[in-house]
Amino acid sequence: MSRIGRRPIELPAGVQVALSPGRVQVTGPLGELAQDVPARMRIEQTDGEIVVSRPTERGEDRALHGLTRTLIANMVEGVTKGFEKRLEIQGVGYRAQLKGTDLELAVGYSHPVVIKPRPGITFEVPTPTEVVVKGIDKQAVGQTAAEIRKVRPPEPYKGKGIRYRGEHVRRKVGKRA
Repeated sequence: MSRIGRRPIELPAGVQVALSPGRVQVTGPLGELAQDVPARMRIEQTDGEIVVSRPTERGEDRALHGLTRTLIANMVEGVTKGFEKRLEIQGVGYRAQLKGTDLELAVGYSHPVVIKPRPGITFEVPTPTEVVVKGIDKQAVGQTAAEIRKVRPPEPYKGKGIRYRGEHVRRKVGKRA
């Protein structure tokens, strides 16, 4: 093994990591996550830190090294703080509401669109035009938020639709007389 990971992952108090060949399991105050990782990468736990190192300097190993380190760091952050994505709904009459744990969207179709949460994902609707997707798995939170946005992506002429908070939608000029 030639190079040690430059940035060790700090383990906060209350987080346990179980390492086995090709698999990492992280348990913390918010829950438990497990992830398959490339078996070539060497993962060591010492003094409240996790260090990922790679076998060679080849491009493929360098890429897998960064990926492995980031996956583990995201799992540690997820079980301690959690992740959230915020979506904004823009358009006259467009709104969201919770029906139990499901999210119901009224976004200009003849029927309401109901989205069921994945395991480990929760929805919040602080205002009828704002949706918050929360969970401990960063990938599941992002995928769920993308599926909600896909129901009615923002259109370029009036800007109506569902967008991520802070997302800039390039506007087009309409027909000219």
